[in-house]
Amino acid sequence: MEKSPREITTNQTGIHEDLVDIVNKYKHSQFKKPIAQHTQESFDAAVEWLGNWQGDVIIDACCGVGESSLVLSQRYPNAKIIGVDKSVARLDKHSHYKQQAKQSVDDNVRVFQADLNDFWRLMAEQVKVAKWNISKQCVFYPNPYPKKAQVQKRWHASPSFIALLACSKNIEVRSNWLVYLQEFQLALELQGVKSEIAEVSGEPITPFERKYTESGQTCWELQTLADGDDR
Repeated sequence: MEKSPREITTNQTGIHEDLVDIVNKYKHSQFKKPIAQHTQESFDAAVEWLGNWQGDVIIDACCGVGESSLVLSQRYPNAKIIGVDKSVARLDKHSHYKQQAKQSVDDNVRVFQADLNDFWRLMAEQVKVAKWNISKQCVFYPNPYPKKAQVQKRWHASPSFIALLACSKNIEVRSNWLVYLQEFQLALELQGVKSEIAEVSGEPITPFERKYTESGQTCWELQTLADGDDR
């Protein structure tokens, strides 16, 4: 019998006391880490795939097996969906999920193996020169790194957060750990972006979400608000 997914266990009960200082530090510094070669190659492949596309591009960050990428491709048939995950093992399962998709999937979705810390920086440069129109970014069930000492491994407390926002401020984040979204919301506020948090409703869009909901866990979603998007 398959075990139910464990609930978040953490020694941190609220928003991390250092979060504001961490976010402000990265707000006024430059991320100079060299771009990993495999990520550059994946980004070049994404650029080639998009070609001269002038329409909407939706990013599915931490896409895992890419089930959510397929859901997005069905929900936004007139957009191009780019799924990104660092795990080759997870992405190798994407073909299975594509075959199991309940609806026919048009050729508007691709998944790429890359380090998002680098991929976001490369995308931000593309946006700057107006080559990509990133209309939405989804970060569904990222690793929450719930230990207090792991705070800077969370996307909103990482140096890549500034590049993430530079790509698009229309962002949806989901997690089964409410504190993660509360921290993400605070990090957004520090950058002048408003958002709201609510319980997830509707059909699950990732294997994680399906397991969490079937085990009785509450899942949460954060959505940025239109008046917080200055793009």
